[in-house]
Amino acid sequence: MESTDTVVLRWGQAAKSVPLARRELCRALERWDLGALQDAASLVLSELLTNAVRHGRVPGREIETHFARLPGGALRIEVHDASERRPLMSLPEGDGADGGWGLPLVDTLAAKWGVGDRPGPGKLVWAELPVDGEPW
Repeated sequence: MESTDTVVLRWGQAAKSVPLARRELCRALERWDLGALQDAASLVLSELLTNAVRHGRVPGREIETHFARLPGGALRIEVHDASERRPLMSLPEGDGADGGWGLPLVDTLAAKWGVGDRPGPGKLVWAELPVDGEPW
């Protein structure tokens, strides 16, 4: 399902889905003349989708992404998965921590983000980025 202001895609539960989804997001941003958001939006999508691939696995289910252009040119990114397990933001412990930075990064780049219910099993994790890159 795709309109001029929304792109909805489904992905397998594999790491290779992340760069493929980023490519589709960049295509949508170009169509919407929102190329200025490409770097921040790509990072946010990568973190949310990677979390879904790693922690939201449900056998036989796909992950769904929604990219939507909001009024005023802002961007909303949603990642839907069938797992009931909700993400929690916490900072990694230790100087050499190589994981756990995803949600703090999303929190820094997005004007707002959260977790919500979706139709059917699971959850959606969303983030909104303003067109000028500055928090609202």
